[in-house]
Amino acid sequence: MSAARTEIAVGAGVLAIAVGFMVYVSQVSGFGTSSAGYPLTASFRSIDGISVGTDVRLAGVKVGTVTKIDLNPQTFRADTEFTVLNGIDLPDDTAAVISSEGLLGGNFVELLPGGSPFNLDPGAEVEDTQGSVSLISLLLKFVSGSDES
Repeated sequence: MSAARTEIAVGAGVLAIAVGFMVYVSQVSGFGTSSAGYPLTASFRSIDGISVGTDVRLAGVKVGTVTKIDLNPQTFRADTEFTVLNGIDLPDDTAAVISSEGLLGGNFVELLPGGSPFNLDPGAEVEDTQGSVSLISLLLKFVSGSDES
């Protein structure tokens, strides 16, 4: 009788861990979250470290998520679509920059609002962008003493 109780307890524990893991994965991937926001687009020269589901932050606070990335065959740039939470009205001279959380951290899209009195409409393009900077290429330039771009 105690063997059956042990098996039931172990099974319940495994099931609880599996449910907890599924909840964690859905939160990290953004699968279960609502997208109560409006879409914006931006075109980057390089988006190393950015993928669908990456955070979009304003002043360090998550305000959106990258929802789509495509390569533009005419400009050879990465066309990116992301959402911004409703209620956050960004000026039309806002800049989008690929930023890093640190040496070992991941990358995210950082929004830097400008001072324009006019706001971006849903579906508008953020035209002022700065792509990601490769840490390895910077280190190689430093070591070689090269100041070529």
